[in-house]
Amino acid sequence: MRVVFLGTPEFAAPTLEALVAAGHEVAAVYTQPDRPKGRGNRLSQSPVKEAAARHGLMVLQPERIRRPENVAALSELKPGAMVVVGYGQIIPQTIIDIPKHGILNVHASLLPKYRGAAPVQWAIANGESETGVTIMQIDAGLDTGDMLLRWRTAIGPHETAPELALRMAKEGAALLTESLRRIENGTARREKQNDAEASYAPILKKEDGLIVWTRPAQEIYNRLRGFTPWPGAYTQFRGQQLQVIRAIPHPHSLDAPSGMVQTDRRRLFVSCGAASTLELLEVQMQGKKRMAVGDFLNGYPIAPNEHLGGNQ
Repeated sequence: MRVVFLGTPEFAAPTLEALVAAGHEVAAVYTQPDRPKGRGNRLSQSPVKEAAARHGLMVLQPERIRRPENVAALSELKPGAMVVVGYGQIIPQTIIDIPKHGILNVHASLLPKYRGAAPVQWAIANGESETGVTIMQIDAGLDTGDMLLRWRTAIGPHETAPELALRMAKEGAALLTESLRRIENGTARREKQNDAEASYAPILKKEDGLIVWTRPAQEIYNRLRGFTPWPGAYTQFRGQQLQVIRAIPHPHSLDAPSGMVQTDRRRLFVSCGAASTLELLEVQMQGKKRMAVGDFLNGYPIAPNEHLGGNQ
């Protein structure tokens, strides 16, 4: 089938690779414009652009795909279907109407649960034990279109968002090519979503990473796993930001106010809500390198009754 692909992040690249491997004619690849990245602010290509270059595919990077000239260019490509995976721009109805078989989306949740921009992160942050991938037919709503195929998977108790996304990207790619196969041979079945069961996964903000020590340790740990690598999990220590890189819930209670810290043989524990405790394993002070807690304690000995995050 003649396909136009729209995607940007690493999560999208396996689907583009799968389309090529399955023999589909990828007429064009749309991805976000190159953006400055790193300390040197050098222009960085998206993972999808890099994947397209490996296969010699035409790459287009409009700032706004909804502009009339871009809609016209898409129409001239005459795609049988379009595939969208984390493209980063809203697709207007004028584009949805172009392909004969519509636009398919690889969405990283079991729709209608976790519609929105960050389904992998919020599923982990909210302590879900299961998630999955849904192949959805895009309509004018926010992830409200009909579903074609779904794949379920357990979330590991210590799995982080990047680790889970890597697994889901591979399965989503296979699910997408199977959906196209069924569309081609006329066996595809569409299932409407139950809007009453919908939940949302909004785009992450910096403040989502702020640790609230009155939360139970398991909830803080879940948010740390879900918000890795950004916005991460951070708190205040002696007037500076302290990033918590790795941590783990500890089975014993410190019997202390939330945010109070205690040490034991080069280990660092923080009292949390619901009489729970979080052990910090790796941290990073503002402007410093990340370090194991033992090394951190060498440079920052903990005083009696010291706490993190202010009075929470």
